[in-house]
Amino acid sequence: MALWLSEIGRDWMSALNLLRYVPVRGMASLVTSLFITWILYPVLIARLRGASVGEVVRNDGPSAHQAKSGTPTMGGVLILIAVLVSMLVWGDLTNVYVLISMGIFVCYGAIGFLDDWTKLVRKKGLRGKTKLAMQFVVALGFMGLFFYGFRPEDFLLHVYFPFLRIDKFYLVIPAWTYVLFAAVVVVAASNAVNLTDGLDGLAIFPAITAAGVFLVYAYLSGAVLNRFSLAEYLLIPSLVGANELAVLASALIGAGIGFLWYNSYPASIFMGDVGALPIGGLLGAFAVFTKNEFLSVVILGLFVVEAMSSIIQTVSYKTRRKRVFKMAPIHHHFELKGMPEPKIIIRFWIISLLLGLIALASIKVR
Repeated sequence: MALWLSEIGRDWMSALNLLRYVPVRGMASLVTSLFITWILYPVLIARLRGASVGEVVRNDGPSAHQAKSGTPTMGGVLILIAVLVSMLVWGDLTNVYVLISMGIFVCYGAIGFLDDWTKLVRKKGLRGKTKLAMQFVVALGFMGLFFYGFRPEDFLLHVYFPFLRIDKFYLVIPAWTYVLFAAVVVVAASNAVNLTDGLDGLAIFPAITAAGVFLVYAYLSGAVLNRFSLAEYLLIPSLVGANELAVLASALIGAGIGFLWYNSYPASIFMGDVGALPIGGLLGAFAVFTKNEFLSVVILGLFVVEAMSSIIQTVSYKTRRKRVFKMAPIHHHFELKGMPEPKIIIRFWIISLLLGLIALASIKVR
């Protein structure tokens, strides 16, 4: 809508010309999604309490979590709404990077909603294999559509490595392999965020941090200032149009901040799978479309550690009948060792910030 207004109105109101610029629309997108969530979460929390849509706490978890039982969940619905409204107002909905990313975001939100709803109605969510299969189908579908239908000419089938020069160190892979690889990145990021969402505010702050890092990479990869390409100067992949993802990342950051206001310890609402799955999926899409698939291991490092702790625990128990951690994901391990929940949360936030700074430093360390 903003771009449309700038096109039809800039001749009689020069100020509307500002709406053509990504930084302006990015800031506006952040503020819009922030205020939507900030203002509407109290209403949503009250409605969810009235409908008895509360968190069901497992009996085999830390005993301190029993106090969280009944806390309103499925708060991720408002994050979805806030991001979508912001993009309808401020985003370029003709941009292929934005359209594919939003498609993944919405579809993963639908999968998460279905899982949360079945938990409430049947007291048991979707089977893990069923949910994973649905995620892969969505990721493969959208990535196939991108690579075989709408891939821009400058989106080369190259995979780059962090901290190394992109003109000397890269892999060239077939399109079908890239589709599979990209789908794995999206699905892995989605589930990693979902696994991390176990303590108040633990998942959303690192997600905000990661979105901020991807925002910088997206803008730099596509920004051209007076015919000067920032990407070529910084030796990062140059992708015309990818800078529009900065507006989408800004919307996610704003919605995340608004949610964190009510999700911080002690949480008044939880996001549920309807929030965690699409947020992780969107971060995975950012990693693919900014060509930072391998660097995303650093950017999403906290989520990677959480996911790996669950995988290690499962494999160890199935093969040796022994547990590596007191409980997985790893944040529960520290809980059972006696570390207070707020301390775990803050320390994990600090780690996510440090990882984000390392990822940004890689721009110059090449």
